[in-house]
Amino acid sequence: MEWIIKRFNELTVSELYDICKERVNIFVVEQQCPYPELDDLDKQAWHLYLPAADGIAAYLRILPKGTAYKELSLGRIIVNRQHRKQGLGKELVERGLQFVKEELSEDVVRIQAQAHLQKFYGAFGFTGVSDIYLEDGIPHLDMLLYIDNT
Repeated sequence: MEWIIKRFNELTVSELYDICKERVNIFVVEQQCPYPELDDLDKQAWHLYLPAADGIAAYLRILPKGTAYKELSLGRIIVNRQHRKQGLGKELVERGLQFVKEELSEDVVRIQAQAHLQKFYGAFGFTGVSDIYLEDGIPHLDMLLYIDNT
């Protein structure tokens, strides 16, 4: 398995289907949170994922600054249930941040994190910049990371 990063228009129909299926499986079905998963932002994003025999093992999207927030943002960060506890979440975020720094030369990254993952994201240097609030019935907070590009 090899990590892949593509813009929306570079994804094959099969790749897009697998990504959407996994996001719905986790965010809508597993987390029991009915909401419009397809939000029109995917067309502007970079999609970083690790394919697996059973679909997608891990995925995140990178939204350019000015898309969802004034800052560039990472979102829809997921690891397939059968691929958890293998360090893929950590590797996924590391690879996303590496792309942001090396390919996009951005120095600020925003995430809208589920509150129970605050410590996980804090390990990468993200710090909370909001109070905890409910988003689709799940506690979240906004977090920022400042990247040193020198």
